[in-house]
Amino acid sequence: MTAADRRLKRDALGVLGILFLVLSAQAPLTGIAGAVPLSVALGNGSGVPAAYVAAGAVVLLFSVGFVAMSRHVVDPGAFSMYIGKGLGRTTGTGAAAVALFAYCTIQAAMYGLYGATVAQLLDVHAGIDAPWWVWALLTMALVQLLGMAGIDTGARVLAVFVVAETSILLVFALVTLVRGGGPEGLGLAAAFSPKTALDGAPGVALMFAVASMFGFEATAVYGEEARAPERTVPRATYLSITLITAFFALTSWMVISAHGASRATAEAGRALEDGDSSAFVFRPVTDRLGDWTGDLLPVLLATSLFAGILAFHNSADRYLFSLARERRLPHALCALNRRGAPWAAGLVQTAIAVLLVVPFALTGRDPVVTLFSWFSGVAVLAIMLLYFLTSVSVVVFFRRTRLDRRPWNTAVAPALGALGIAGAIWLVLTNLTTLIGGDRATATWLALTVPAVWLLGAAAYRVRPAGPPSPPPPPSPTPETSDMDPP
Repeated sequence: MTAADRRLKRDALGVLGILFLVLSAQAPLTGIAGAVPLSVALGNGSGVPAAYVAAGAVVLLFSVGFVAMSRHVVDPGAFSMYIGKGLGRTTGTGAAAVALFAYCTIQAAMYGLYGATVAQLLDVHAGIDAPWWVWALLTMALVQLLGMAGIDTGARVLAVFVVAETSILLVFALVTLVRGGGPEGLGLAAAFSPKTALDGAPGVALMFAVASMFGFEATAVYGEEARAPERTVPRATYLSITLITAFFALTSWMVISAHGASRATAEAGRALEDGDSSAFVFRPVTDRLGDWTGDLLPVLLATSLFAGILAFHNSADRYLFSLARERRLPHALCALNRRGAPWAAGLVQTAIAVLLVVPFALTGRDPVVTLFSWFSGVAVLAIMLLYFLTSVSVVVFFRRTRLDRRPWNTAVAPALGALGIAGAIWLVLTNLTTLIGGDRATATWLALTVPAVWLLGAAAYRVRPAGPPSPPPPPSPTPETSDMDPP
């Protein structure tokens, strides 16, 4: 196999293609229906929209250094390569293991909620009574086939789902905005004033807001398959962060406004007590747009989850491909099909999904209370650690190499981003029992899996197979600045 054979399909994705892959990973409808009720009930009530703005600001600071690094390193193992360039290959290989762990666990979590959602839909509307894991396993096979069809095919499938799920929420938000809000008006001050933003437990709200940003970093994962990655990756990164922040802030504001700012916390708490937290979001949407949305929204929730599952499958198999190309994993995982897709790595990723999901099925555990909640929490913690290490690595890398001498892009913004991410990690650890919906003992052993995975990955660097790594395709020449860089 030549070096060219080990390159992913070139020029397969533009800005919009990468954008849809990223937005689908963030599963906007799942984030709104799942996180907003919890943030309102357990966090800072009507101040939740401000938490999304704050989280977006932290992630945007992080992305400045992230984008600066993307101009000099183009590889599907984005986190591992970025961290390795600044903090050493051992640290980078450990980071690759953590990234793979994060993507596989969040995908497994989504399979739990997806299986439960589809099982309920088919039972109610088609009279098909089958356990949740049947639909999860069947979907794994479908995801594997779509992954093998090539990244451009996957991007088109995901675009349909993302447009469908975001459109209905945006229509609801705009209708509510134009009508002047709910019974207490728009409630602008209640949503965004410093006083309400700091009410209650703002840390809980900020934690869920940061978790909702999970997946934007995949813009760099697809750099090797992008057209002109030195321009495409920065644009897709900044655009995805801006859009997802605006989407979550606007939609959560309109949901709270529809209930009334003074009543929103009680309504969210009532939805949680009834065991259907999504009703806090779905009920006002149905009130504004009509009863037809009551049947459509659960279907869109299922497609939202499917889109996220496919997106994380694509990210995880590219990490496996990158590690194999670097000879950190068996070289056979470098195999590409005629569509330029890493089919062997995809098969391994699907096998990992089976291994993560099946034990919950065999033990009869609730797929939402355990599989979805536990793995979502540990995945968020893992990805936050990678954000922090990447920010530190950016500062070290550019201070040593002087490839980019812009202080804001290579030192100030990454340092501020690292501080913000460190605060987010502290919030996640402090509130991990809330995030996973479990007890302190469960939260503790879940948290410990993250450093354990890093140690295993770092140890793998010391016992790597013999032979030089396969050279990835060289990055395109990149300018020192671009029109997408912050001033």
